[in-house]
Order: sequence, then structure tokens, then C-alpha cells
Amino acid sequence: MVDGPGPAHHSLWENKHIRLRGFKADDWPYFSRFEKDSNDARSVFRIVPPRADEAHEAETAELVRKPVDEDCFSLAIESRDSGEIAGAISVIDADRRAGRFTCGLAVDRDHRRRGYATEAVLTLLRYMFDERRFHKCEVYIYAFNTASLALHEKIGFTQEGRLREREFFEGHHWDVVVMGITSDEYRERRSPVSL
Repeated sequence: MVDGPGPAHHSLWENKHIRLRGFKADDWPYFSRFEKDSNDARSVFRIVPPRADEAHEAETAELVRKPVDEDCFSLAIESRDSGEIAGAISVIDADRRAGRFTCGLAVDRDHRRRGYATEAVLTLLRYMFDERRFHKCEVYIYAFNTASLALHEKIGFTQEGRLREREFFEGHHWDVVVMGITSDEYRERRSPVSL
């Protein structure tokens, strides 16, 4: 057995309050619950017509069967205290040539303001920067979502631009703020084994 860097028996995917894990087939109620709350659905995805539980079951089973992609994936944010799913975090649009990827984040209303989102984003950045050698992470946040803007700024993201009237819901077009952080900026703020 070979010892590596960092504390013994430590999982990169676990932190003080949360663990990131793959979705399981019986996680489908999370997606159903999230989609039924119109404000939550609109903040991350979009509002769709109501679907039967069987549709959520089938969709979740398909997600579970999907082959592992080390650069683009979705993970459950699980509370270490309760074992409940607190949200989800995803990597989308990973561009290996440019060294850039986009992060998507959703935390349930009942689990907000507990530090879960911060831990989840920092864990994802550590994996993508320190293990996958990506150079930059970008996020797209509705301009009115001041909590998410503040969270990413606290982590070290910089506002890079504003896409005017980019998304449409609730009868209006809304601005989207683009924020980014480079691997160097991330490392300036964090020690290699800090979480």
C-alpha cells in the first residue's frame, strides 16, 4: 500500500457538512420534488408540464446507467448529518482544449445557508483543477440571484460580464451574470488539502 498526499483515509468528495456522490435509482423523489416547486425549477432548469412519478423514476434510472464521464457529470449533494439529498452540482460544457468548464449548482430551499453550496463548489473546483488539469471554471447566474452572486464572489469568482435579457421566464427576459475563476486564483485562496 502506498501513502499519497493528504490525510490518510480521506475522500476528496467528503467535507465537514456534505459529501458529493453519484445519483442512485431511488433518488428520483428529489427530482420530482424539485420540479414541482416552480421557483426552484425556474431557477435552474425550466418549468415543464407535470410528470408522473414513473417518468422521474425512469429518468433517474437512465442517469444512473449513464457511463461515467470524468469531465462532464452530475452529483448529488448529500447532507452528512441527515443523509438527505440537499441539492446537485454538475459540470457541463467541458472544453478540454481550452481548459474551461461550466459549473451548475442547485441547493434545496430547506438546506440553504448551511455552507453546503460553498463546500460543494470548492470540492468540485478541487477535483477539476487539481485532478483533471482544467484551467478555468465559469458560472452563469441570474442577475437577481444575489445569494448565488455573493457565494461565488466569496469563493473567489470574478464578474466577467452580463448577458442582457438572456433568459425568459415568468413573462420577462432576465439578465445573466457571467463569473469565472482560474486554477491559479483558486490556489491562491486555498491550500492543496484545505477542505
